[in-house]
Amino acid sequence: MSRSASTSEPLSAELAPRLKLYARVLQGQEIVLGPGKADLLDAISRDGSITAAAKTMGLSYRRAWLMVDSMNKGFREPLVAAAHGGLRGGGAAVTPFGLDILKRYRTMQTEIEALAARHFKGLKPLLKPSDS
Repeated sequence: MSRSASTSEPLSAELAPRLKLYARVLQGQEIVLGPGKADLLDAISRDGSITAAAKTMGLSYRRAWLMVDSMNKGFREPLVAAAHGGLRGGGAAVTPFGLDILKRYRTMQTEIEALAARHFKGLKPLLKPSDS
């Protein structure tokens, strides 16, 4: 079966030139905020725990915890507050500071994408046609 027959998008659309950007906030060599970490903040906010958010995103708990730890260490205040153990098994919440950081990041990402899309319109016609 060809790739175009197995997906909802035709093969020609997959080969069409497109622009893909990732905004990442670096502190030294450490990525303290990027698309995956922003998605993790959304998932923690929605699911109420790092474990549930990790499952939702297909991450191991350890990977999700390391991402949270990196974010918390990279900013002046924690972005996520976690409660340990107990009868209900703890939980986690995105702090008000974390929600503000997430909102600022999403706004920045949207503005970057809009600006890049305008510039890409002029660049796109100058690209060679893709092989079919």
